Amino acid sequence: MRTIDLRDKSVVIIDQTALPQRLRFIRCKSAEEVASAIKRMQVRGAPALAAAAAMALAVTALKSRARTKAQLLRELRRAAGVVGRTRPTAVNLFVGLKRVMDVAQASADAEQAREAVVREARRIADEDVEVNKRIGKNGARLLKDGDVVLTHCNAGALATVDYGTALGVIRCAWREGKRIRVIATETRPLLQGARLTAWELMQEGIPTTLVVDSAVGHLMARGEVTKVLVGADRVAANGDAANKIGTYTIAVLAKEHRVPFYVVAPIASIDLSTPTGGDIPIEYRAPQEVQFIQGKRIFPKGVKVLNPAFDVTPARLITGIVTERGVVKPNELKSFLRG
Repeated sequence: MRTIDLRDKSVVIIDQTALPQRLRFIRCKSAEEVASAIKRMQVRGAPALAAAAAMALAVTALKSRARTKAQLLRELRRAAGVVGRTRPTAVNLFVGLKRVMDVAQASADAEQAREAVVREARRIADEDVEVNKRIGKNGARLLKDGDVVLTHCNAGALATVDYGTALGVIRCAWREGKRIRVIATETRPLLQGARLTAWELMQEGIPTTLVVDSAVGHLMARGEVTKVLVGADRVAANGDAANKIGTYTIAVLAKEHRVPFYVVAPIASIDLSTPTGGDIPIEYRAPQEVQFIQGKRIFPKGVKVLNPAFDVTPARLITGIVTERGVVKPNELKSFLRG
């Protein structure tokens, strides 16, 4: 099942805030509604955000009454601005917007632009699934029987259009018959690991153990983790990678305990216009995400909250970056892409 799809002038999305208790679909009928779903984390994950952004523009085009290309472009730019202000860290969102705006701009008239926008949005979604499957095959070669793979946050089908990146590697290895196990961190504050990753792996029948985020060092010290696979929302030109907050901590622990640490991401997540991880914009989210769990306040009123959604793992801590083209060392990223 697809996380996100374009149907009948609407964007249909799995509401990830309802999982694992309920599998619920929501229908977004405008770019504003897609933007709201992104802000509320009903759709999340860098590759999924690329598709969501593209489909938001497709819905705008389908519902537009513009008679000229210029009028339609103005509407699309306004919609792109609304969606583009939602989440700054995931570069894929901006890649999706740019691809759609480029085909609209290159069209001869309003009708051709409308058709091109819808076609490109669908293409972005379809490409994502195929890219993830190639990533899965490339990464599965790194896993062997008996591996215990630790993953953080959710880089599965729910973070993409389908199949997943880091979980796509695990999924592919499992389907190849490799006897592996997974340790999933709960991933505070929104518990994407507990709610989403554990749910996905259970659907697949892959043996999974859930741990609190702070247990990672203990497990590595005992030799209970053999590899780490995580996703990325943006990879800088020097190989630094931004991912869910807590990833950097895991990478430091992996280095200390000589556990291979792999970032799994599509080429679209690599941003050569961002020189280093220090140049990646880090999203800070509402303090309520930390203050409350399922509507219940968990610490005293008046305590200040800092809620960064991402951190940056330096390239020196990353064993390799798994892409649809193969596995590359972070310091060889530029030559790899040129090749």
